[in-house]
Amino acid sequence: MVRFRRAYCGLCHTLGRRCGPAAQCILNYDFTFLAILLSDGEEAACRRGRCAVHPVHGRDYLPPSAALDLAADESVILAYWQLRDGVEDHDWFRGLKYRGLSGILEPAYRRAAAALPDFDGSTRRQLALLAELERERCDSIDRPADAFAVLLREAAGAVDNPVRRRVLEQLLYHLGRWIYLIDAADDLKADAASGNYNPVALRFGLRDGRWTEESRRAFALTLDQSVHMMTTAFELWEFGVWEPILRETLYGTLFRVGRAVLDGDFHKSGRRPPEPSGEKRRGGG
Repeated sequence: MVRFRRAYCGLCHTLGRRCGPAAQCILNYDFTFLAILLSDGEEAACRRGRCAVHPVHGRDYLPPSAALDLAADESVILAYWQLRDGVEDHDWFRGLKYRGLSGILEPAYRRAAAALPDFDGSTRRQLALLAELERERCDSIDRPADAFAVLLREAAGAVDNPVRRRVLEQLLYHLGRWIYLIDAADDLKADAASGNYNPVALRFGLRDGRWTEESRRAFALTLDQSVHMMTTAFELWEFGVWEPILRETLYGTLFRVGRAVLDGDFHKSGRRPPEPSGEKRRGGG
């Protein structure tokens, strides 16, 4: 999808400019979606440039903006603490990968944390709460999902317009809840094999990561409720040129991902940006 690709490449350029080339390695579709949410309803005239990934023909990309700067800093903070969480979750040997990657990203993290100390602090607090719930092996899905939802909600804290900030806070809160729950559901079998904490398995008393018909139905309703709350918030604000991407994601992609996870057909590596009707994805990379 052309417009999404321009935002994706724009965020990549912004990560490199603000945080250095190491930060560009964290780029993904989820962080691009965050950048789109934080952007105003207009798309600035794009630029075209070459990069290490596209050294010959180059790609169109969004120019620097306050929204891309904010999304870049928040993405670095989130990625860094996810890596540090990976260090804590693994023994010394298996944690080497996370320790090394977080070390590479640390200079970029320090710069981003200095720019957004409140967001950095809230991220650390919410992840500490999640770690505590994990140690307790909390059998509620609501408490850990809320902890992660609050973490993502704070990404809207720097938005100036109070009405828009409230809309984005609600949308991001319920998106964070949905992400936490869908990741737990996707990890059911792996966590059953390893013995790792999984609140969905504990809440529904699942064995070997297998759904019962009743638990599957109840969990699907929980996911649908989160999506419903996201779409309710979405309809309260005009998102301009980004509206087709956001609408397709909220009204289509999330339901398809949820169904694929429940059916056991979802592969994270295969995730692609949404494609609203009337526009086609072009090119590779």
